Amino acid sequence: MAVIQSRGKRLADWVTDRLIRGALWLLLCLPFDTRRHVAAALMAHIVAPLAGWRARIRDNLTLVRPDLPADQRKALERAVPRSIGRTLAELYSGPDFVARVAGEPLQGPGVPALEEALRTRRPVLLVTGHLGNYDAIRGGLIARGYPVGGLYRPMDNAFFNEHYVAAISRIGTPLFPRGRKGLAEMIRFLKGGGMVGVVLDQSMGDGAVLSFFGQPALTSLSPAEMALRYDALVLPTYGLRRPDGGFDLRVEAAIPHSTAEAMTQALNDSLEAQVRAHMDQWLWTHRRWKMTNRIY
Repeated sequence: MAVIQSRGKRLADWVTDRLIRGALWLLLCLPFDTRRHVAAALMAHIVAPLAGWRARIRDNLTLVRPDLPADQRKALERAVPRSIGRTLAELYSGPDFVARVAGEPLQGPGVPALEEALRTRRPVLLVTGHLGNYDAIRGGLIARGYPVGGLYRPMDNAFFNEHYVAAISRIGTPLFPRGRKGLAEMIRFLKGGGMVGVVLDQSMGDGAVLSFFGQPALTSLSPAEMALRYDALVLPTYGLRRPDGGFDLRVEAAIPHSTAEAMTQALNDSLEAQVRAHMDQWLWTHRRWKMTNRIY
C-alpha cells in the first residue's frame, strides 16, 4: 500500500510540476513588468480560490488582527496572492530581477555595520521573512560584490525543487539546502567571512515558543545560535516592494548579542513591525501559528 501511495504522490507531483513549468514558460515569454502583472492576476483569480488561500488569509488575520475592518481584510485576501504571484515571477526572472534591484540604494541604520563587516570579513546573518521579495536583498548585495549565500528549504515536490533551485541560483550563489550537508557548507562559508540570507518566519517543530503578533509561534533559534558561536553580525533585512515596481532595500540596526531566545524575539519583533506597515506584502497563507490556530 505504501509503495502505491508513494507512486501516486510521485505521479501527482510530476503532473503538478509540468503544469507549473508550462505556466512559467508562458510567463517568461513576456517582458519583465508584464510578467509580474500577469503572474499576480493568475495567483489572485485562479490559484488562490483553488488552493483555499483566501480562507487561510482570513483565518490568520482573524487570529492576530481581529481589529481589522472587514473591508480591509477582504482587500488583503486579494492583495496577498497578487504579491505571491509577483514574487514567483521575480524569482524566475534571474538577470531581469537582479538588474532591477542592483541599482536600488541600501537604506536603514544597519548599512554602516554591513559595510564594516564586508571590510573586516566578519560573518553576517541577513535575517528576513516572506515579506516583499525576500531575495531582493541577496540579489542586490551580490550585484554590489558582497559575498552572500542563501539558506533554503527544499520543496516537497522534488520535480519542482529541481528547477526552483536552478532559478534562484541565477540570482546568485552559493545556496545551502537545510540539512546536515548544507549546514556544514554554510558554516564553512560563514567562518570564511561570508554573509548568509536566512528566512526566519516559518513554523519550526523544534523551534522555541516565542511571540509573533502577540501569539505563540514556534521559531528557529538556529540563526541566533550560529551568530553567538561564530561571532556573526545579525542584521534584519527587507526587500520591500514599491508601487513603481522597484524595491526599498532596508538594513535595520544589528541585533545585539545576548541569548538566542532574546535575539530571536528581537528578530520576530522587527519583522512584525515591517509586516504591520506592509500588510499586503507578507505571506499570510503561511501556517505560522500552528499552536493556536486549530484550523491547521
